[in-house]
Amino acid sequence: MFYALKRILSAVPIAFAVSVVCFSLVQLAPGDPLSLVLPTDATQEIINATKLRYGLDQPVPIQYLYWLGNVLQGDLGTSIASGRPVASEITTALFYTLGLAIVASLIGVTLGVTFGLIAGYNVGNPLDKIVSAIAITGVSIPHYWLGIVLVVIFAVNLDMLPAMGAGPGGDMSLLDRLYFMVLPAVTLAAMPTGIVTRSVRALVAETLSRPFIPALKAKGLTDAQIFWHVFKNAAPTALAVIGVQLGYLTAGSILVETVFSWPGTGLMLNTAILQRDIPLLQGTILVLALFFVALNLVVDLLQPLFDPRIRRS
Repeated sequence: MFYALKRILSAVPIAFAVSVVCFSLVQLAPGDPLSLVLPTDATQEIINATKLRYGLDQPVPIQYLYWLGNVLQGDLGTSIASGRPVASEITTALFYTLGLAIVASLIGVTLGVTFGLIAGYNVGNPLDKIVSAIAITGVSIPHYWLGIVLVVIFAVNLDMLPAMGAGPGGDMSLLDRLYFMVLPAVTLAAMPTGIVTRSVRALVAETLSRPFIPALKAKGLTDAQIFWHVFKNAAPTALAVIGVQLGYLTAGSILVETVFSWPGTGLMLNTAILQRDIPLLQGTILVLALFFVALNLVVDLLQPLFDPRIRRS
């Protein structure tokens, strides 16, 4: 209980620091956000009234305090480009991003753990070298390039899968949604698959080299029972790596979503950057960053379930 409370309390200053960084970085970006809504011949009175409407007439520290106060009440502001509440915009886009991240996570974690176990149990063998080569390839290939290649192969040449978009929406079945999700999910899962594979391989190989493994064999334990001991020793670190990758899949999908025109937070961020839509930029970055913080907090709370030593320390 004390460990959980300590981890939760430690996340509060991190969340505050995240809000400061999100607000400050967007403010430092070049360009005038009001150029999107103001005509080129706008008078000074119109400019001043528009600044007052969006709270841009105050010094930056005052703007931050007002913004933070509204955020704590659930108000992320109003998009300059669309005039809609930022929270509403983010909710719609986050639905698509989380759906894509969940599918990509299932692919990445499943393949990564499987490949990692295979390589870890066959260190130095040809099978280990093949799996390691696949993992390095997944880590090294740029997302946007892999996405374009998959579109050319499966959407253009073979005409098997859609090249972009998330479908017409409405009453689409789960199978139809997954149909549009295949290419972006596979693209997004490539790097996490490689990272999780290499991490699990190293953990399993290191665990198998420990002195207690021969002792377990000498006691007559079966391979399945020994595997469970290996899993328990490797799980805490592997869980931390997987948690970071899950956060990356949610917050770092801007290039993949742009390539496939997937209507998630990544594509919305790209559009907001081009339009200099400050409220939308700040709100989206803040939500994604806090989601990453919350995900790492969940991982910290789950790790003691696999390794009680973490809780005691």
